[in-house]
Amino acid sequence: MQYRTLGHTGVQVSALALGAMNFGQLGRTTQADVSAMVGAALNAGINLIDTADFYGHGESEELVGRAIAGRRDDVVLATKAALPMGDGPNRRGSSRRWLERALDDSLRRLGVDHVDLYQIHRWDPATSDEETLSALTDLQRSGRIRYFGSSTFPAYRIVQAQWAARQHHLGRYVTEQPSYSILQRGIEADVLPVTQEYGMGVLAWSPLASGWLSGAVRAGQDIRTHRAGMMPQRFDLSLPVNRARLEAVQQLTAVADQAGLSVIQLALGFVTAHPGVTAALIGPRTPEHLQSQLAATDTVLSADVLDAIDRIVAPGTDLAPGEKVYTPPALSNAALRRR
Repeated sequence: MQYRTLGHTGVQVSALALGAMNFGQLGRTTQADVSAMVGAALNAGINLIDTADFYGHGESEELVGRAIAGRRDDVVLATKAALPMGDGPNRRGSSRRWLERALDDSLRRLGVDHVDLYQIHRWDPATSDEETLSALTDLQRSGRIRYFGSSTFPAYRIVQAQWAARQHHLGRYVTEQPSYSILQRGIEADVLPVTQEYGMGVLAWSPLASGWLSGAVRAGQDIRTHRAGMMPQRFDLSLPVNRARLEAVQQLTAVADQAGLSVIQLALGFVTAHPGVTAALIGPRTPEHLQSQLAATDTVLSADVLDAIDRIVAPGTDLAPGEKVYTPPALSNAALRRR
Protein backbone atom coordinates (compact mmCIF):
# COMPACT_ATOMS: atom_id res chain seq x y z
CA MET A 1 0.00 0.00 0.00
CA GLN A 2 1.22 3.50 -0.83
CA TYR A 3 0.90 6.18 1.85
CA ARG A 4 0.73 9.93 1.35
CA THR A 5 0.77 12.91 3.69
CA LEU A 6 -2.70 14.40 4.12
CA GLY A 7 -2.08 18.00 3.06
CA HIS A 8 0.25 19.68 5.54
CA THR A 9 -1.12 17.77 8.56
CA GLY A 10 1.69 15.23 8.80
CA VAL A 11 -0.91 12.44 8.99
CA GLN A 12 -0.10 9.52 6.71
CA VAL A 13 -3.06 8.02 4.84
CA SER A 14 -3.36 5.19 2.34
CA ALA A 15 -3.67 6.01 -1.36
CA LEU A 16 -6.93 4.02 -1.38
CA ALA A 17 -9.46 4.97 1.28
CA LEU A 18 -12.64 3.15 2.27
CA GLY A 19 -15.80 5.12 1.57
CA ALA A 20 -18.88 4.06 3.54
CA MET A 21 -21.74 5.57 1.52
CA ASN A 22 -22.99 2.12 0.49
CA PHE A 23 -23.00 0.76 4.04
CA GLY A 24 -26.55 0.07 5.15
CA GLN A 25 -29.84 0.24 3.27
CA LEU A 26 -28.44 2.13 0.27
CA GLY A 27 -26.09 -0.70 -0.64
CA ARG A 28 -28.12 -3.42 1.10
CA THR A 29 -25.13 -4.27 3.27
CA THR A 30 -25.44 -5.92 6.66
CA GLN A 31 -23.30 -5.38 9.74
CA ALA A 32 -21.53 -8.65 8.96
CA ASP A 33 -20.69 -7.39 5.46
CA VAL A 34 -19.45 -4.06 6.79
CA SER A 35 -17.34 -5.64 9.50
CA ALA A 36 -15.84 -8.04 6.96
CA MET A 37 -15.03 -5.21 4.53
CA VAL A 38 -13.57 -2.94 7.20
CA GLY A 39 -11.43 -5.79 8.52
CA ALA A 40 -10.20 -6.74 5.05
CA ALA A 41 -9.46 -3.11 4.18
CA LEU A 42 -7.47 -2.53 7.36
CA ASN A 43 -5.57 -5.78 6.88
CA ALA A 44 -4.71 -4.69 3.32
CA GLY A 45 -3.19 -1.45 4.61
CA ILE A 46 -6.09 0.97 4.14
CA ASN A 47 -6.17 3.26 7.15
CA LEU A 48 -8.63 6.01 6.15
CA ILE A 49 -12.39 5.38 6.48
CA ASP A 50 -14.79 8.08 5.31
CA THR A 51 -18.48 8.25 6.18
CA ALA A 52 -21.14 10.94 6.75
CA ASP A 53 -24.16 11.56 8.91
CA PHE A 54 -26.29 11.80 5.75
CA TYR A 55 -25.47 8.24 4.61
CA GLY A 56 -28.54 6.29 5.64
CA HIS A 57 -29.37 9.14 8.05
CA GLY A 58 -26.78 7.89 10.50
CA GLU A 59 -26.90 4.19 9.69
CA SER A 60 -23.51 4.18 7.96
CA GLU A 61 -21.85 5.81 10.96
CA GLU A 62 -23.38 3.24 13.30
CA LEU A 63 -22.18 0.34 11.14
CA VAL A 64 -18.68 1.81 10.84
CA GLY A 65 -18.52 2.47 14.57
CA ARG A 66 -19.29 -1.14 15.42
CA ALA A 67 -16.86 -2.39 12.76
CA ILE A 68 -13.89 -0.38 14.07
CA ALA A 69 -14.51 -1.15 17.74
CA GLY A 70 -11.22 -2.33 19.19
CA ARG A 71 -9.22 -0.95 16.24
CA ARG A 72 -9.88 2.78 16.62
CA ASP A 73 -6.18 3.61 16.81
CA ASP A 74 -5.61 1.94 13.42
CA VAL A 75 -8.10 4.23 11.68
CA VAL A 76 -7.96 7.79 10.39
CA LEU A 77 -11.68 8.38 10.80
CA ALA A 78 -13.53 10.96 8.70
CA THR A 79 -17.16 11.99 8.66
CA LYS A 80 -19.23 14.89 7.33
CA ALA A 81 -22.15 17.18 8.14
CA ALA A 82 -24.32 19.83 6.43
CA LEU A 83 -26.78 17.82 4.29
CA PRO A 84 -30.36 17.50 5.66
CA MET A 85 -30.83 15.23 8.67
CA GLY A 86 -34.55 15.83 9.11
CA ASP A 87 -37.42 18.03 8.06
CA GLY A 88 -36.61 20.93 10.36
CA PRO A 89 -35.04 23.98 8.70
CA ASN A 90 -32.16 23.99 11.21
CA ARG A 91 -31.27 20.30 10.93
CA ARG A 92 -28.87 20.98 8.07
CA GLY A 93 -26.29 23.49 6.91
CA SER A 94 -23.05 24.68 8.48
CA SER A 95 -24.16 27.07 11.22
CA ARG A 96 -22.51 26.80 14.62
CA ARG A 97 -25.85 25.74 16.09
CA TRP A 98 -26.17 22.76 13.77
CA LEU A 99 -22.52 21.68 13.60
CA GLU A 100 -22.30 21.39 17.40
CA ARG A 101 -25.37 19.14 17.44
CA ALA A 102 -24.43 17.18 14.33
CA LEU A 103 -20.97 16.36 15.64
CA ASP A 104 -22.33 15.16 18.98
CA ASP A 105 -24.75 12.90 17.11
CA SER A 106 -21.99 11.55 14.86
CA LEU A 107 -19.66 10.82 17.78
CA ARG A 108 -22.47 8.96 19.54
CA ARG A 109 -23.28 6.86 16.48
CA LEU A 110 -19.62 6.10 15.80
CA GLY A 111 -18.98 5.26 19.46
CA VAL A 112 -15.85 7.45 19.63
CA ASP A 113 -14.78 10.59 21.47
CA HIS A 114 -13.30 12.32 18.42
CA VAL A 115 -13.01 12.11 14.64
CA ASP A 116 -9.79 12.78 12.81
CA LEU A 117 -11.36 14.71 9.92
CA TYR A 118 -14.68 16.56 10.02
CA GLN A 119 -15.91 17.77 6.64
CA ILE A 120 -18.57 20.19 5.46
CA HIS A 121 -20.47 17.96 3.02
CA ARG A 122 -21.60 20.80 0.75
CA TRP A 123 -21.12 24.56 0.75
CA ASP A 124 -23.97 26.25 2.60
CA PRO A 125 -24.82 29.59 0.93
CA ALA A 126 -26.92 30.64 3.94
CA THR A 127 -23.94 30.62 6.32
CA SER A 128 -20.87 32.84 6.25
CA ASP A 129 -17.40 31.34 6.08
CA GLU A 130 -16.51 33.13 9.31
CA GLU A 131 -19.42 31.49 11.16
CA THR A 132 -18.56 28.00 9.92
CA LEU A 133 -14.80 28.26 10.35
CA SER A 134 -15.20 29.76 13.82
CA ALA A 135 -17.39 26.85 14.89
CA LEU A 136 -15.00 24.28 13.39
CA THR A 137 -12.01 25.95 15.03
CA ASP A 138 -13.72 25.74 18.42
CA LEU A 139 -14.65 22.08 17.84
CA GLN A 140 -11.01 21.41 17.02
CA ARG A 141 -9.82 23.17 20.18
CA SER A 142 -12.29 21.13 22.22
CA GLY A 143 -10.56 17.94 21.03
CA ARG A 144 -13.63 16.47 19.40
CA ILE A 145 -12.14 16.86 15.90
CA ARG A 146 -8.49 16.86 14.89
CA TYR A 147 -8.79 18.55 11.46
CA PHE A 148 -11.55 19.86 9.23
CA GLY A 149 -12.15 19.96 5.51
CA SER A 150 -14.63 20.68 2.74
CA SER A 151 -16.41 18.43 0.29
CA THR A 152 -17.46 19.20 -3.28
CA PHE A 153 -16.73 22.92 -2.98
CA PRO A 154 -16.26 24.84 -6.23
CA ALA A 155 -12.81 26.37 -6.67
CA TYR A 156 -13.86 29.93 -5.89
CA ARG A 157 -15.44 28.84 -2.58
CA ILE A 158 -12.24 27.04 -1.60
CA VAL A 159 -10.30 30.25 -2.22
CA GLN A 160 -12.88 32.34 -0.34
CA ALA A 161 -12.73 30.02 2.69
CA GLN A 162 -8.94 30.14 2.76
CA TRP A 163 -9.08 33.95 2.63
CA ALA A 164 -11.69 34.08 5.41
CA ALA A 165 -9.59 31.83 7.66
CA ARG A 166 -6.59 34.12 7.25
CA GLN A 167 -8.63 37.32 7.57
CA HIS A 168 -10.32 36.24 10.82
CA HIS A 169 -7.38 34.25 12.28
CA LEU A 170 -9.28 30.97 12.26
CA GLY A 171 -8.39 27.38 11.46
CA ARG A 172 -8.61 26.51 7.77
CA TYR A 173 -9.87 23.64 5.68
CA VAL A 174 -6.96 21.25 5.22
CA THR A 175 -8.70 18.89 2.79
CA GLU A 176 -11.20 18.92 -0.08
CA GLN A 177 -13.27 15.96 -1.25
CA PRO A 178 -14.28 16.34 -4.93
CA SER A 179 -15.70 13.93 -7.49
CA TYR A 180 -12.97 12.79 -9.89
CA SER A 181 -12.59 10.00 -12.43
CA ILE A 182 -11.35 9.37 -15.96
CA LEU A 183 -14.83 10.26 -17.24
CA GLN A 184 -15.26 13.38 -15.08
CA ARG A 185 -12.00 15.36 -15.22
CA GLY A 186 -13.38 18.88 -14.86
CA ILE A 187 -11.69 19.53 -11.51
CA GLU A 188 -8.31 19.39 -13.25
CA ALA A 189 -9.10 22.82 -14.71
CA ASP A 190 -9.90 24.62 -11.47
CA VAL A 191 -10.27 22.72 -8.18
CA LEU A 192 -7.02 20.75 -8.24
CA PRO A 193 -4.82 23.77 -9.11
CA VAL A 194 -6.39 25.62 -6.17
CA THR A 195 -6.00 22.77 -3.67
CA GLN A 196 -2.39 22.35 -4.75
CA GLU A 197 -1.79 26.09 -4.31
CA TYR A 198 -3.02 25.89 -0.71
CA GLY A 199 -1.39 22.55 0.09
CA MET A 200 -4.70 20.81 0.77
CA GLY A 201 -5.17 17.07 0.86
CA VAL A 202 -7.61 15.76 -1.76
CA LEU A 203 -9.82 12.71 -1.23
CA ALA A 204 -11.43 11.89 -4.58
CA TRP A 205 -14.88 10.30 -4.53
CA SER A 206 -16.56 8.29 -7.32
CA PRO A 207 -13.28 7.25 -8.97
CA LEU A 208 -15.22 4.48 -10.77
CA ALA A 209 -17.74 7.02 -12.13
CA SER A 210 -20.82 5.55 -10.42
CA GLY A 211 -20.03 2.11 -11.85
CA TRP A 212 -19.17 3.06 -15.45
CA LEU A 213 -15.56 2.06 -14.74
CA SER A 214 -16.34 -1.03 -12.67
CA GLY A 215 -15.83 -3.37 -15.61
CA ALA A 216 -19.54 -4.25 -15.62
CA VAL A 217 -20.41 -1.88 -18.45
CA ARG A 218 -19.97 -3.43 -21.90
CA ALA A 219 -21.33 -2.69 -25.35
CA GLY A 220 -24.12 -4.92 -26.62
CA GLN A 221 -25.49 -5.88 -23.22
CA ASP A 222 -27.94 -4.44 -20.72
CA ILE A 223 -26.29 -2.33 -18.06
CA ARG A 224 -27.25 -3.97 -14.80
CA THR A 225 -25.20 -2.30 -12.08
CA HIS A 226 -26.50 -1.32 -8.65
CA ARG A 227 -26.23 2.33 -9.67
CA ALA A 228 -28.15 1.71 -12.90
CA GLY A 229 -31.12 0.59 -10.82
CA MET A 230 -30.91 3.68 -8.62
CA MET A 231 -30.16 6.27 -11.30
CA PRO A 232 -31.43 4.87 -14.62
CA GLN A 233 -30.98 8.18 -16.45
CA ARG A 234 -27.22 7.93 -15.93
CA PHE A 235 -27.12 4.67 -17.88
CA ASP A 236 -29.85 5.24 -20.46
CA LEU A 237 -28.08 4.60 -23.77
CA SER A 238 -30.70 6.56 -25.70
CA LEU A 239 -29.04 9.69 -24.29
CA PRO A 240 -26.05 11.07 -26.24
CA VAL A 241 -24.03 11.69 -23.07
CA ASN A 242 -24.27 8.02 -22.11
CA ARG A 243 -23.38 6.82 -25.58
CA ALA A 244 -20.27 9.01 -25.35
CA ARG A 245 -19.42 7.42 -22.01
CA LEU A 246 -19.92 3.94 -23.40
CA GLU A 247 -17.61 4.68 -26.32
CA ALA A 248 -14.97 5.98 -23.90
CA VAL A 249 -15.33 2.90 -21.67
CA GLN A 250 -14.84 0.60 -24.67
CA GLN A 251 -11.62 2.41 -25.60
CA LEU A 252 -10.42 2.45 -22.00
CA THR A 253 -11.08 -1.27 -21.71
CA ALA A 254 -8.77 -1.84 -24.67
CA VAL A 255 -6.08 0.29 -23.01
CA ALA A 256 -6.45 -1.68 -19.78
CA ASP A 257 -6.29 -5.01 -21.60
CA GLN A 258 -3.13 -4.00 -23.43
CA ALA A 259 -1.53 -2.92 -20.13
CA GLY A 260 -2.51 -6.19 -18.43
CA LEU A 261 -4.85 -4.41 -16.02
CA SER A 262 -8.51 -4.54 -15.12
CA VAL A 263 -10.63 -1.46 -15.86
CA ILE A 264 -10.87 -0.92 -12.09
CA GLN A 265 -7.09 -0.89 -11.76
CA LEU A 266 -6.85 1.54 -14.67
CA ALA A 267 -9.48 3.84 -13.16
CA LEU A 268 -8.06 3.88 -9.65
CA GLY A 269 -4.48 4.09 -10.87
CA PHE A 270 -5.43 7.13 -12.95
CA VAL A 271 -6.93 9.00 -9.99
CA THR A 272 -4.06 8.27 -7.61
CA ALA A 273 -1.49 9.23 -10.28
CA HIS A 274 -2.45 12.91 -10.15
CA PRO A 275 0.05 14.79 -7.93
CA GLY A 276 -2.79 16.81 -6.43
CA VAL A 277 -4.74 13.75 -5.23
CA THR A 278 -3.99 12.21 -1.83
CA ALA A 279 -6.35 9.23 -1.96
CA ALA A 280 -9.11 7.65 -4.04
CA LEU A 281 -12.23 6.78 -2.07
CA ILE A 282 -13.46 3.35 -3.04
CA GLY A 283 -17.08 2.57 -2.15
CA PRO A 284 -17.61 -1.20 -2.23
CA ARG A 285 -21.05 -2.63 -1.64
CA THR A 286 -19.94 -6.24 -1.08
CA PRO A 287 -16.75 -7.98 0.08
CA GLU A 288 -16.30 -9.19 -3.51
CA HIS A 289 -16.38 -5.61 -4.79
CA LEU A 290 -13.78 -4.67 -2.19
CA GLN A 291 -11.42 -7.43 -3.30
CA SER A 292 -11.64 -6.33 -6.94
CA GLN A 293 -10.75 -2.79 -5.90
CA LEU A 294 -7.94 -3.82 -3.57
CA ALA A 295 -6.26 -5.26 -6.67
CA ALA A 296 -5.35 -1.64 -7.47
CA THR A 297 -3.45 -1.20 -4.21
CA ASP A 298 -0.05 -0.93 -5.89
CA THR A 299 -1.12 0.02 -9.41
CA VAL A 300 1.18 2.61 -10.99
CA LEU A 301 0.32 3.62 -14.56
CA SER A 302 3.09 4.29 -17.05
CA ALA A 303 3.33 7.56 -18.97
CA ASP A 304 2.26 5.72 -22.12
CA VAL A 305 -0.93 4.50 -20.46
CA LEU A 306 -1.71 7.94 -19.03
CA ASP A 307 -1.14 9.47 -22.47
CA ALA A 308 -3.56 6.95 -23.99
CA ILE A 309 -6.19 7.93 -21.42
CA ASP A 310 -5.68 11.62 -22.28
CA ARG A 311 -6.37 10.85 -25.93
CA ILE A 312 -9.69 9.20 -25.03
CA VAL A 313 -10.89 11.80 -22.50
CA ALA A 314 -9.10 15.12 -22.75
CA PRO A 315 -7.69 16.68 -19.56
CA GLY A 316 -10.16 18.94 -17.77
CA THR A 317 -13.15 17.41 -19.58
CA ASP A 318 -16.39 16.17 -18.01
CA LEU A 319 -18.10 13.72 -20.34
CA ALA A 320 -21.32 14.35 -18.41
CA PRO A 321 -21.18 18.08 -17.65
CA GLY A 322 -24.81 18.05 -16.53
CA GLU A 323 -23.89 15.81 -13.60
CA LYS A 324 -21.66 18.34 -11.90
CA VAL A 325 -22.60 18.33 -8.23
CA TYR A 326 -22.25 22.10 -8.04
CA THR A 327 -23.55 24.51 -10.67
CA PRO A 328 -23.12 28.26 -10.08
CA PRO A 329 -26.58 29.70 -9.36
CA ALA A 330 -26.31 32.21 -12.22
CA LEU A 331 -26.15 29.35 -14.73
CA SER A 332 -29.48 27.92 -13.64
CA ASN A 333 -31.35 31.08 -12.63
CA ALA A 334 -31.74 33.52 -15.52
CA ALA A 335 -32.67 36.38 -13.16
CA LEU A 336 -29.12 36.33 -11.78
CA ARG A 337 -27.70 37.04 -15.23
CA ARG A 338 -29.82 40.10 -15.98
CA ARG A 339 -30.01 43.63 -14.61
